[in-house]
Amino acid sequence: MLKEIIISIQSYFQAHRFIAKHKLWKWIIIPGIIYSILFCLGIYLFWISSSNVIEFFLLKTGIKSWMDKMQDSWYRFLFIFGQIMLHLVLLLFYFSLFKYIFLIIGSPLFAYLSEKTEAILLEKDFPFSLKQLLKDIARGVKMAVRNILWQTVYSVSIFILSFIPVIGWITPLIALLIECYYLGFSMLDYSCERNKLSTSQSIAFIGNHKGLAIGNGIFFYIMHLIPFAGWLMAPSYAVIAATLSLHNSKLNLPKL
Repeated sequence: MLKEIIISIQSYFQAHRFIAKHKLWKWIIIPGIIYSILFCLGIYLFWISSSNVIEFFLLKTGIKSWMDKMQDSWYRFLFIFGQIMLHLVLLLFYFSLFKYIFLIIGSPLFAYLSEKTEAILLEKDFPFSLKQLLKDIARGVKMAVRNILWQTVYSVSIFILSFIPVIGWITPLIALLIECYYLGFSMLDYSCERNKLSTSQSIAFIGNHKGLAIGNGIFFYIMHLIPFAGWLMAPSYAVIAATLSLHNSKLNLPKL
């Protein structure tokens, strides 16, 4: 898995050279602007609602009133630290919801960008087909719904675990790895679909190569540490990097 994570991360640097060499910047800027706007909107909605969600949950469970009666400073420290972990877990959950909305909206463009990348790599053309485009959109929506349902199950479980002292402290890391996996999964699936893999085959294939998905997601989030420029480039870079990582790892996709 570690080798695949390294390959996937290295593919981002190759993606930058690939984009510059083949003058693909217009495919970076257009979806990047839309993504940046949605990203800022998502963060704004998170900050105005997350505190209320946590406060409501603590009041309903009685944890807040119990902690108010506690005089021990150590317990108070655990309580405050636990709240921070809850905020981080909720942030990732919010980001997941926003991410899937964007993936559904951008699926036609991302499918085309992945196809164009492979066409350049293999020096062959994939003729445009409206029927195929509609199939790509339908599959993208289907995969997004499937992934968000599974990720929600994991997120709820992690949210509950985050209330357990000490154990709850590592829940943001677990949530981040799951988020990275499903983000990378979506980016790799464009190549799987183009190679005629069914959804079940794609799920099995990517499940056997989790490192490629996790590595793709990790660097996608690292790019968000660069304000504006990172947000602008992250989505399209992730698609191209995912396509390159499959090419670089020399994996043979199963055929129908």
